[in-house]
Amino acid sequence: MAEAIAFDIAVELITKLSSFAVSQIGLWRNVKDDLDDLGTTVSTIKAVILDAEEKSVTNNLVKVWLEELKDALYDADDLLDDFSTETLRKDLMGGKKLMKEVRLFFSSSNQFAYGLKIGRKIKAINARLASIESKANSFGFMVRDRPLETSFMTKKREQTHSFVPKDKIIGRDNDKAALLKLVLEFESEENVYIIPIVGLGGLGKTALAQLVYNDEMVLKNNFELMMWVCVSNVFDVKLIVENIIKSATGQAPDQNLEMDQLQKQLREKIGGKKYLLVLDDIWNEERENWVSLKELLIGGAKGSRIIVTTRSFKVAKITSKCQPYVLKGLSDYDAWSLFKEIAFEQRYADSTDSAFVEIGQQILERCGGVPLVIRTIASTLSYKETEQDWRSFKDNELARISQNEDNILPTLKLSYDHLPAHLKHCFAYCRLYPKDYEIDVQTLVQFWVAQGFVKQSNGTQSLQEIGERE
Repeated sequence: MAEAIAFDIAVELITKLSSFAVSQIGLWRNVKDDLDDLGTTVSTIKAVILDAEEKSVTNNLVKVWLEELKDALYDADDLLDDFSTETLRKDLMGGKKLMKEVRLFFSSSNQFAYGLKIGRKIKAINARLASIESKANSFGFMVRDRPLETSFMTKKREQTHSFVPKDKIIGRDNDKAALLKLVLEFESEENVYIIPIVGLGGLGKTALAQLVYNDEMVLKNNFELMMWVCVSNVFDVKLIVENIIKSATGQAPDQNLEMDQLQKQLREKIGGKKYLLVLDDIWNEERENWVSLKELLIGGAKGSRIIVTTRSFKVAKITSKCQPYVLKGLSDYDAWSLFKEIAFEQRYADSTDSAFVEIGQQILERCGGVPLVIRTIASTLSYKETEQDWRSFKDNELARISQNEDNILPTLKLSYDHLPAHLKHCFAYCRLYPKDYEIDVQTLVQFWVAQGFVKQSNGTQSLQEIGERE
């Protein structure tokens, strides 16, 4: 998604270039033609960046081209900043014009020499961008304007938790009932029975686990101890043990404790007790890593359960001997109920309009019954006012995404494409953090402000306040 920012870098470059009037350039009038050429090249490239960004989802060569372009644009931006600083320094030096130019000529930073040097650098960066522009012709990019900006923003997947309002989950009643039987009624030879839930990303594995975890039959006198831990892609046994203890006690263990001390605390806490533990979002496919954790969890009383959610059948096989519970997409009825609830939230009358319904159902066919994809696309459409807007979305933006049912990222990226420019910067910046990292909001906003991502439209709010609101 960082490639999308190339459009905004190009816009900023054009703005800077337009600010270099001949009167400001002074001694370096010979550089003006080079700057004009650079501006022309950047403007030409800018016109196709948005189309290139969308094509990069399915074309690796385009993705490489965008990376090369972004590097060149950053270098051009740095060069213009250097030139602007030198121009300002020259203007601030006192004295009459002739005396000033004589003094500059004999100074340690000879301005004529600087003019020649900066001219060569501008020519070099322009030649580099011209080469990148020529490569663009082979991809057949279309000239496109910036997509319409909307006010919604999807969030990066955060650390999961155990609570979800029941009325927020649509179409999972049968799945919940089946899972409750495994949790409450199934007779297992093992004291601690492990139940894997497997399915594609976005199907709602976490939401289903939350429904079961918070069910009254589960909460009411069935388990002495209930714990929820988000594992994610870093399978660190010590960290997982610390988080299980924290979930069980409500208090984080001492950070200075060694693994041996932690395992004793864990076994003492769960030993002989009937417990329910959810290990959400496991990616580890190394059997030995799982065994080292499982050995610490088998001391629970008869009837203890561990629910594991994962996208990988290999993970399910490693963690449990039983058949995993395979979560499928929503039924057509439930998928439409979810779509309609979100897409028509602001405009109830349109939910019965035959034209909107027909287009919506055609769009829904591309969602594969995946709740996260349905929510994302329906949210996008909720801000599109007309039938033509919906039809254009179906025929253009939706038609360009990947048909691969195992990869929902291109579909989810549609929400990113519709973010305002400044929010794209903020969103992309979050890639610097590892997955499931607990981000301090105030610190993150300070980074955004320092990078110039937060814009102040009026003087009533500070940049920090604006950033926290966004």
